[in-house]
Amino acid sequence: MIRTFAGLLTTVLILIHGTSAAVETEYDRALEQRKAETKRTAAAAPTDYKIDYKIVTASEKGTYYAIGKDLAKFVAPTANIQLEVLPTSGSAENVKLLRFEPGVKFAVVQADVFQAFIDKAGAGNVDAARMIRPLRVILPLYNTEIHYIVRADSPLNYLHDIKDAKINGGLVGSGAAYITHTLYRMMFDKPIPEENASYLSNEEALTKLVTDKSVDVVVVAAGQPAPLVANMKPEAQKLIKFLKFDPNHPSSKLPLNTYTYATVKKSSYPNLLTQDFTTIAVGAFLVTYDYNMQGTVDHMVRFARSLCQHFPELREQGHPKWREVDLTLPDLAAGWIYYAPTAREIRTCVAAQKTKPQAKPKKTCTPEERILGLCE
Repeated sequence: MIRTFAGLLTTVLILIHGTSAAVETEYDRALEQRKAETKRTAAAAPTDYKIDYKIVTASEKGTYYAIGKDLAKFVAPTANIQLEVLPTSGSAENVKLLRFEPGVKFAVVQADVFQAFIDKAGAGNVDAARMIRPLRVILPLYNTEIHYIVRADSPLNYLHDIKDAKINGGLVGSGAAYITHTLYRMMFDKPIPEENASYLSNEEALTKLVTDKSVDVVVVAAGQPAPLVANMKPEAQKLIKFLKFDPNHPSSKLPLNTYTYATVKKSSYPNLLTQDFTTIAVGAFLVTYDYNMQGTVDHMVRFARSLCQHFPELREQGHPKWREVDLTLPDLAAGWIYYAPTAREIRTCVAAQKTKPQAKPKKTCTPEERILGLCE
């Protein structure tokens, strides 16, 4: 009995360790006024003081959280923002926290979750409309890969095989839970049977997947390399595998009207993969509120300016997903709106960088030219 328990514990450790648009909350208004009055007394400009803001992300072992940490490290300080990165259950909760939680000024949100609020608001849902209409986009980020994980000895190989499986989509309020249930309905024209659906954390679900086997499929929504998966030990290959998405299968036709597919690189998970594979993916966005108080607007503009100025550092030193992000601010879908102050700042910054005179490439000197003093 002791030996069995120890074996299960080892298995688990291998897996796991490896109101209106123009109104802010009363709390925020009072906070801004107090800060501004104090600084005016000291004859300082509104953004010359450091202010505490928060960004809501997802699991601490997920990519959204890593993106938040990068913004806090590389972008926020130059904007005089002390940015606290908050782990959450995911996108749906993030929308609510951004809308109502004091101090939360930024959120990373999955595209299909944001669109679902817009669709429900358009269909007359008053609560959805109140939630989503004041929210604005700062920047489209990247595609989030959806990892479908099963036991290594599972007969399942593709997403279209999971019809009768016991599926964990993640915590209630997470983007993973939303896409898990939405995609299932699209593929099989029915909801996941209640008895086959669970809403556990990724860590707890992975434990159950390989121990008591009460879960057959664990869905992890995180841009590759997802820290939870990337940190698994090589021994985990004997315990788990990934399901592939076949874009040519008949059941894939409807999902591809909403989602896209992406290649998960073996280089993202060298401990687990011997080759690339295809999975389903969904966009992620950096979102804020339609703030109009001057102190907040000024800090948001400075944040956007710093984001542009430090973008090379994000791409070089931040999470690899930053290399898939650009600052062109493409047109958004109907119902999606950029936050005007940050959009103007980003576009101005990008345009200025394009017009900077480019340094002439240094001439390559031959040994003879160097000897004759014709070039340095």
